[in-house]
Amino acid sequence: MKFNGQYKIISSVSLLLIFVCCTKSFGQNLPMPPDIQKAFQKGTHLTNGKPGKNYWQNTGNYNISITANPPGRDIRGTEDITYFNNSPDTLKQLVMRLVQNIHKRGARRNPNSQADTLSNGIVIDQFKVNGKTKPLPDNEGHYTWQNVDLDKPLLPHDSIKLSVNWHFYISPQKGREGILDETTYFLAYYYPRVSVYDDYNGWDRLDFTGGREFYNDFNNYSLQVTVPKNFVVWATGTLQNPNEVLKPVYAKRLNQSMTADSVFHIATKTELLNHQVTAQNATNTWKWTATDISDMALALSDHYDWDASSTIVDEKTNRRASVQSAYNDDAADFHQMVRYGQHALNWFSKNWPGVPYPFPKTTIVQGFADMEYPMMVNDDTNRDTTFSRFVAEHEIAHTWFPFYMGINESSFGFMDEGWATTLEYLIGQVDLGKEQASENFKQFRVNRWIKNRNLKTIQVPIVTRGELTPGNILGDNEYGKPALAYLALKDMLGDVLFKKSLQEFMSRWHGKHPIPWDFFYSMSNASGKNLDWFWNNWFFSSNYIDLSIQTLNPTKKGNTLVVDNIGGFAVPFDVNVVYADGSTQTFHQTPEVWQKDEKQATILLLSAKKINSVKLDGGIFMDADTSNNTLSVK
Repeated sequence: MKFNGQYKIISSVSLLLIFVCCTKSFGQNLPMPPDIQKAFQKGTHLTNGKPGKNYWQNTGNYNISITANPPGRDIRGTEDITYFNNSPDTLKQLVMRLVQNIHKRGARRNPNSQADTLSNGIVIDQFKVNGKTKPLPDNEGHYTWQNVDLDKPLLPHDSIKLSVNWHFYISPQKGREGILDETTYFLAYYYPRVSVYDDYNGWDRLDFTGGREFYNDFNNYSLQVTVPKNFVVWATGTLQNPNEVLKPVYAKRLNQSMTADSVFHIATKTELLNHQVTAQNATNTWKWTATDISDMALALSDHYDWDASSTIVDEKTNRRASVQSAYNDDAADFHQMVRYGQHALNWFSKNWPGVPYPFPKTTIVQGFADMEYPMMVNDDTNRDTTFSRFVAEHEIAHTWFPFYMGINESSFGFMDEGWATTLEYLIGQVDLGKEQASENFKQFRVNRWIKNRNLKTIQVPIVTRGELTPGNILGDNEYGKPALAYLALKDMLGDVLFKKSLQEFMSRWHGKHPIPWDFFYSMSNASGKNLDWFWNNWFFSSNYIDLSIQTLNPTKKGNTLVVDNIGGFAVPFDVNVVYADGSTQTFHQTPEVWQKDEKQATILLLSAKKINSVKLDGGIFMDADTSNNTLSVK
């Protein structure tokens, strides 16, 4: 998503001390906090980058029923959860996630929440554990999660059944979820869920403040959404009963779109307002299923246009994925959104990351958040169709990071936002050409950070957990900086080896919960190269980008150029040479030039020609001070 989180400011010096004092080298030459060390000591994670033989993760089966009746704001739900404890631990407590309490009066939240958007949060009408009613205790100051003491501990490899009835008033605040217009709702984080219990952190008890992102288990879902007639529902998963909720002509259109390249207008605003589209029962219940997935989102409307098509995402099997969009008829860019989605799914599947789109469909809904969900996107409309496509591609790229990989976005956002930013840049080169894509990337993702007047004093290592990173730094640490790191590694390894190593990491950790060290170790292991120096340079340092030419010295074979790395990051760059005869030559340097000495490099410029001038150009690796990047020879 587009970063707009707000976090408490911590001085960079204090933060660095917290990070460094709690780490030591383990397994390989990378710092590692004590909680991460324990996971490796337990054999759940290995220093070759693979899940260990003792790896485990918990899961659940969720059967959820939701009722909505716009323009009424009351959302009511029931659910049955079977939660499986696959850990070796006996659990005396569960932790329930109640994200809707972000709207509760008194809860911590983004400061842009208005008083008229607040409510009583999520109200639990009934809570049962193994059939026995159990009142939830007081929130103890924590609103978006709640401890539940168990009368009988949940033993290893056993399960527990939970039943929950709840209701809440959907927020009128237009954001990640809420009321889009009077009769159009986007529901996300709307159901109580069991929080993640993992092998290095235990229970995830981070408060959700509205700007933070998520960490979810992979679960199996059955979702039923009951709405009045003439309302269409879009959701994560596969619609199980189109012939029950849609009139035959519209069910047929939807079915035809599943195997077509052309765009079908499944239903238009006029058709919906004329009551032509849905079954004319008082209410209709739309039924969805999704397996091995991290969340379920949904949208509903009685006047949104509905388009659909499909695209091949796996050429080996000719498997197709459905691409759908739902939008106000006056949103010009959304009339093209299915085409944008087809291009994104197809290109990402075939090129970068080159892993076939893993889900049966995606739906892009016109909202306000520019936010990703499994199989769903909530995007704002924009008169600039180029920017609309750019945003949609970024959010769709999140399919692979975090939804395919199960990343802890709350703490390690650079593992998902950094990759989505990288993929956005790579597909942008196809959409716009390399020159324009690079210029856009520099201005949107790099310029703000590299031109920061406090650049030298406020850098925090990228690997620092998100909840410890000051808000004015978090955006750069999650988006631009890690994207540059990944692109620098791609430049150094070359496309073939980089893709092979990335796909190996993804194969090892698909459907699991990888942490940064899994990525670092896996990339080293799969590439056959010790990349510890690179990870330390980019992810565990307070470096930035600033190069400076020092000297140019003639030799028998040409000239040697000495370049100082003032900022410290191991960046690629071009040495552009203008010769006395007017000709030019470019000597590209990969990040490997900094492996032996990250502070200074000596570069041999092989040419017998006399040099007039030398200039350093980092391209998207923008230099903080370009005044010392040029040398003229007198």
